[in-house]
Amino acid sequence: MATTTTPEITTPAAPPKMLPVNLTPSAIAKVKEIMASQTPVPTGLRVGVVGGGCSGFSYSMSFENGAGMMDKTFDYDGLKVYVDATSLTYLNGAVVDYVETLEGAGFKFENPNTKSTCGCGSSFSV
Repeated sequence: MATTTTPEITTPAAPPKMLPVNLTPSAIAKVKEIMASQTPVPTGLRVGVVGGGCSGFSYSMSFENGAGMMDKTFDYDGLKVYVDATSLTYLNGAVVDYVETLEGAGFKFENPNTKSTCGCGSSFSV
């Protein structure tokens, strides 16, 4: 009796989908934790860029109860993130992380579009 074997076909895993603004798992978890403690619980997080600071622009994060007319909405593991069209230009490719160090804890932006940052690290220029 002859036996035949079927070759095993493996499909490589798709690379992770890169969105214009990316949040790390630790940032997503911390935002969800903070949101859960709010009353009423907001529907999502707004991430943006505002004018100001010693280098010209600053990052902003705030809770929202819905997207604006000109916002793009992204979903990160059930977390809705709203970004306005202007901010999206400056944040394209940025990564938001939540870090805890001996000096403190907070959200950190890694933005490939920045040309320089100020000494305090809270503002940037493009």
